Amino acid sequence: MAFHVADLFEHAADTVPDRIALICEHRTLTYRELDERANRLAHHLAARGIGVGDHVGVYSRNGVEALETMLATYKLRAVSVCVNYRYVADEVRYIVENADLKALVHEPEYAAVVAEVRAAAPGLTEVLAIGADYDAALAAHSPARDFGPRSGDDLYILYTGGTTGMPKGVMWRHEDVWRALGGGINHVTGEYVGDEWELARNAAAAPTGIVMAPLSPLIHGAAQWAAFIALNSGGTVVFVPRFDADEVWRVVGRHRVNVLTVVGDAMAKPLLDAYLAGRYDVSSLWALSSHAALFSHSLKQQYVEHFPGVFLTDVIGSSESGGTGLAVVTKDSDHTQGPRVRFGAQTALLDDDGNLVPPQPGAVGRMARTGHVPLGYYKDPEKSKTIFFDVDGNRYVAPGDYARYEADGTVTLLGRSSESINTGGEKVFPEEVETALKSHPEVFDALVIGIPNERFGQSVAAVVQPRPGATLTLTELDAHVRTKVAGYKAPRGYWLVDTVMRQPSGKANYPAAKRYAAEHGADMRVPR
Repeated sequence: MAFHVADLFEHAADTVPDRIALICEHRTLTYRELDERANRLAHHLAARGIGVGDHVGVYSRNGVEALETMLATYKLRAVSVCVNYRYVADEVRYIVENADLKALVHEPEYAAVVAEVRAAAPGLTEVLAIGADYDAALAAHSPARDFGPRSGDDLYILYTGGTTGMPKGVMWRHEDVWRALGGGINHVTGEYVGDEWELARNAAAAPTGIVMAPLSPLIHGAAQWAAFIALNSGGTVVFVPRFDADEVWRVVGRHRVNVLTVVGDAMAKPLLDAYLAGRYDVSSLWALSSHAALFSHSLKQQYVEHFPGVFLTDVIGSSESGGTGLAVVTKDSDHTQGPRVRFGAQTALLDDDGNLVPPQPGAVGRMARTGHVPLGYYKDPEKSKTIFFDVDGNRYVAPGDYARYEADGTVTLLGRSSESINTGGEKVFPEEVETALKSHPEVFDALVIGIPNERFGQSVAAVVQPRPGATLTLTELDAHVRTKVAGYKAPRGYWLVDTVMRQPSGKANYPAAKRYAAEHGADMRVPR
């Protein structure tokens, strides 16, 4: 029995071969077609020397070939590594070298970057451009599925976004990543999927499958696993390669999408604006789920009002931990609270010494997950030691995000310790203040950072993106924030910008925000 991504997909393909598996723009593939195309590509890669344990890069936006490459790689028991399509040559070179890529499949628009990188990367022996070369490679090889047995111990790597430094490869076993991220376990009850054919059997018993549209890039674990959750259960994946809010709603209506997965307000706000400005059919939509970044409470209120029949969820987790908590937003939810979720059955808080924190109201600690967790960071055992802990004989992973237990059984998310601000001896977590800022109806997005202060060590400051046409004053915003958080947490200075600094995944880009603040110190505005 192998709980392996390729096996799980193949079971679904055998069970519902004529069901639609993938839609991207004008292209539609059935399970049989997607499986056969992935088999052809796997044979091409094998003929070029790619085998068990080799690393294959995918340098592409979300699309047919990107998903095929991932599946083909897994079929060979090789390792797929998604490369951020926004990276320039030096950044791509870092991933190629750090991940030990032996092959790279890329979109043609990145050909110049790939050529520059390849010239200095002797280990990169195979490069395949999507388009005519890719199509010829598939045409030249067999669609047969004649690969050897696989193992749940095979390696699966997710690269982090580099929030706290250079991107790092997180090594998972296939079975563990499926359990932690891919639907192999109910995170609320802890109940396991019984065997590797269970999802395929359920797919065969249902007349149709879920239609899932992951809007964040496949470089993001949440997008990968939104896609694989749909594929492994006989559903349909719908890709929108370039995020455009109006096009997303057209796609929802055209393909009867059931679930949209987004990255917080960065995607959800323009989607709401486009929906309110247009006339779109969303009758098929029953869930909108945010991963990696939570919805602000003001946006939750608006979605509940305008999408009364849609299930709205916040899912928290990371490349290192998998899913750790969930919040379900309803009409009766208290949207004025900070970012709150309920922990999964295998999630807890640890103190700074690696001990379990008793779940008492007000207790603070690092969010940690046990059970199916990664093996560690690729080629970085020292960094691995900083986030993995043995507690009472159980292995926990604690990437560094802090939270606080509440009386109602939820936890309030406080943010990452590495980004916390020490102002006069008081610790301030950026996410708590960002939530307060974004609760103002005229604030579109915000990041909170620490800046040097001679008296207090650091001062709290904010980079704020107002909503179009906003007329708010900093005095009004300051007064609003002070009704949500203690006065010492309120920003002492602001930069108003056209676009807040975020990574392609939608996660906060704090290093970029700090650089902007350092370079534009004279532009900082102080509330009066």
